[in-house]
Amino acid sequence: QVQLVESGGGLVQPGGSLRLSCAASGSIDSISVMGWYRQAPGKERELVARIISGGSTNYVDSVKGRFTISRDNAKNTVYLQMNSLKPEDTAVYYCNANLRPRSSFTYLELWGQGTLVTVSS
Repeated sequence: QVQLVESGGGLVQPGGSLRLSCAASGSIDSISVMGWYRQAPGKERELVARIISGGSTNYVDSVKGRFTISRDNAKNTVYLQMNSLKPEDTAVYYCNANLRPRSSFTYLELWGQGTLVTVSS
């Protein structure tokens, strides 16, 4: 069974840093895109950052210059380094991946269970 497992959320003061990790486990043939979304209370889920297999990245404007997404293809893992955190970054962060299991000819979209990031003094 293929799944995404996240870690790294928690409580941090404004201006602080956190690093989120998301590992795709199971029998996987390839992963095209990995990314992070977030959903704050009362708001819609939004794309924070994504990275494709070749290394190209995209960020939502509000995190540019503060967040960095990276991936380790050998470990099927994506990271989100979050610096200079602000209270408005408080949200549940979800990992997302488009991947092809070895048992399938098609790509599937998977979501992680979510990890809470709280930025507060």
